[in-house]
Order: sequence, then C-alpha cells, then structure tokens
Amino acid sequence: MQNPTKILKKINYFWRRSQVPKQVPIQISTIDKLIIFLICIVISIISSYEILLVPTLVVSDVFSWLLTFSEVLFTCGFLILISRKENPNINSRQILLILSLLLIVQMIKNIFGFGLSPLSIIVPPALIISQGMGTVTALAWVSIASLSWPDSITNINSNLLLITLLCACVVSVLGGRIRSRAQLLQLSIFVPTGALISQWLLIRNDSNYLVDNQEFFTSNGKIFSDSLLLAIIMLITILFIPIFESIFGLLTKARLLELADKEKPLIRRLSIEAPGTFEHTLLICGLAEEATRMIGGDIDLIKTGSLYHDVGKLHAPNWFIENQDGTKNPHDEIDDPLKSAKVLQAHVDEGLKFARKNRLPTPIANFIPEHQGTLKMGYFLNKAEEKKLNFNESDFRYKGPIPQSKETAILMLADGCEAALRAMDINASDYEALETISKIVNTRQVDGQLNDSNLSRGEIFLIKKSFLNVWKRIRHRRIQYPTTKNNTFS
Repeated sequence: MQNPTKILKKINYFWRRSQVPKQVPIQISTIDKLIIFLICIVISIISSYEILLVPTLVVSDVFSWLLTFSEVLFTCGFLILISRKENPNINSRQILLILSLLLIVQMIKNIFGFGLSPLSIIVPPALIISQGMGTVTALAWVSIASLSWPDSITNINSNLLLITLLCACVVSVLGGRIRSRAQLLQLSIFVPTGALISQWLLIRNDSNYLVDNQEFFTSNGKIFSDSLLLAIIMLITILFIPIFESIFGLLTKARLLELADKEKPLIRRLSIEAPGTFEHTLLICGLAEEATRMIGGDIDLIKTGSLYHDVGKLHAPNWFIENQDGTKNPHDEIDDPLKSAKVLQAHVDEGLKFARKNRLPTPIANFIPEHQGTLKMGYFLNKAEEKKLNFNESDFRYKGPIPQSKETAILMLADGCEAALRAMDINASDYEALETISKIVNTRQVDGQLNDSNLSRGEIFLIKKSFLNVWKRIRHRRIQYPTTKNNTFS
C-alpha cells in the first residue's frame, strides 16, 4: 500500500496540472455598452407594452407590465452573459447581432400577429447564431426568443410551439457542427420537411388549430405553407450568411475551410515565392493540428491560421533561412544585428498588411503577431552581445501581443519545435525528442508567453506528447532501391 502522503501529493499534482487559467473576455467600450443596453430596453418594451393597452388600466396591470418588462430585460442580460461565457473573444458587433435578431423577431411578431408561424421566425436566426457563435449561444437565444414572445404562449398552439422549439434546437446543434455550404443546403431541406411531417402528425387533428381537415390542402393550407415559408427563409438566410460574416466578423466553419484552400491567391503566392516557408508551414500545420485535436480545440481554426501565420515573409523571402539556396545570406552582407532584427519584425507587420488587404477575418489575422508573441530573436541578440553594441533587449523582441487563445499558443509552440525536431538525428530516442520539446515549451512558459493563452498544465503536457507522436510518425528510414543501367527504379 502506498504512503498516504505520496497519494495526496499525487492527487494535488494532477489537480494543479488540470487547472485552467481564467480567460478574461475582451473589453467593450462605454458607447457600445450604452447601445446594447438601449436595445435591451427596446426589446423589453416591445415584449410587454400590450399589457398597458387594456381599456381600464389598474394598478395590477402596471405591476404585471413591470414584471414582464423586468423579466425580458433580465433574460437579455442573461443571453449576453452566456454568449460571452462561451465566446470570451466575442465583440460588441456580434452581441449587437444577437440582440438585433431578437428585436427583429419581436417586431415581426407584433406586426403580423398570429398570421405568421413561429417556425419561420425563430428557426432561421438560430442558424446564423449557431454558425457564427456556437451551439450554446444559439440554444440560449432560442429559449429566450420563445419565452419573451410578445403575447402569451397560451395563445399559440402547444404542438406548434413544441415543433418550433425542436426544429430550432436541431438547427442550433447541427448548425454549430456543419462544415460546408452544401450541408447547410441539406439542412434547409430536411428541417422544413421534418416540420411538415411533424405538424401533419400532431396538429392536423387538433380542433383548436384546424376546424376541418379538408382545409389542409384546399382553402387554408396552413401546415404546408408554414413549412414552405420556413424552407424559403432558411435558403435566403444561407445566401446572406457570407454578408453577416463580413459585417459582424463571424467566422463559420465553412468560411474556415474556404480560406484553407491552398489555391487561395495568398497561399498560392507563398508556395511559389517562398517555397521553404510554405514547406515549414505545412509541417507546422501537422504539429498544431495534432496538438489541438489532443486537447479538444478548434481544429479548423488552427489549420487555417497556420497556413497564414507566415505570409508576411513574402515581402522579402530570401531574408529567411528556409528560402535561401546556400549561396549568400543577406544578413551576413549587412552585418548589423539591429537591422536584421528589424527585418525579422517586419514580417509580422507585413503579414498584418497582407491580412487587411486580403480581408482575412480577425481570428485568422491574430495568428500572425501572436505566434511570435514577444519572443527574443536569440541569434541576433547573441550577435549584438558579441559585437558589444549599445542596445536594449526590447530591440530584439517581437512587438506581440503574446498568444490570447489556445490555438495561437499551440502554433507558437509548434513553430519553435518544428525546426528542432526536424534537425534531430534519425536515430535519436523518444526521450531525447521529448527533452527537446520540453525545453522549448518550458522556455516559452518561463518567458511568460503563455500567460494569456488559457492553456492548463494538463493541456501543455498533452501538447508535448502530441508533438512527440508527430515526430515519431515522420521519423523513418527509406529503403535504398537498386537501380538499372538506365537509372530507373526496379
């Protein structure tokens, strides 16, 4: 039996290793907060004002209005808290989008009354939110949109409300996982079809909803028209999703996959003008993707961000060792560590310029400066010390910021480990490789580069292990094939 003290120490070790630093949400300006609050007030008024329209207003009616107003205002605040909890990097534009969609729903309901099915009002916005901000935020929005309905839900057919909520939940869950426009089109067909079948089974015999079953396809056609309208609105929503992506800075999985296409002009330029950097990028992608999969991060995000993280080297490819042919090195010709350091820093600045010019989404553009953080340019710093130049250490550090997400932090670690692992002897042991990886990762930790990344100790351990696994896969010998007189392989 183990010593109780050792057991307690082991438990404490694993607990500390699992701790995740608290990620602070991005700050929202005072003006944006005021606008958000005013929209919440408007939503609350629209959802509750009909209570005050009774012919004989009494104190109880005022109290009922105040209660409804407060409930809707509270739920709006709760929705904002949930969205910021799920997406700490959510900005004010995206919060305004969520609230604006809620406001539009309430206004449409007041204008059309019960002449318009809640199916076509609640389900399409859920698709937009789930695509851009995740399933949890979309589910919260659906719940609040249903609860803050301007009229009492008792006036709505209960089966219809149930079908609406089910369809909205399905769209919220699947919409957060869909990775292509084709799948979105499939969803816009299957959900209305499911709604049509569900309404036919649950509502067609409801005397409160249809007076006569003959009205289904003859005079009324309510069930069919509801589903058809839902399909049309969902198709229109899919067409407008790219516009929402551009205006509100949404980053959907479909958008990420489109940007990751290696035939994109910027990536194509990188492969032609800076082939060494491009090869380096592909190797980093492998390391970063495996590490992200290991800790349960956003694989599509880091895969795309990795492809663009070094595009700034296009401004001067031959100044970087991976693109040099071994004949001459520009850094040796200028023989000035300070100028060389400025050239290295310039690839970050130029990368951000390329990102703006090519309208890369902010989460992708963030990979460009954050993968370097405020790291030291060790080689040129040592050169400056050897020459005994007068300098500050900050002259040989990147401008930052340090990684603000798990994905950018993983890319920083992969960028540092890639060259070291590739340079290792093929006969090196797993222990030697892990020691090399640990040394690089620990150096970044001690330097404070991972302080804002929200990576836990356990996740850092898994990242090291994933890098080792990738190295073991790419470390292999090739068979020396015999050749014929014609120098062809047999």
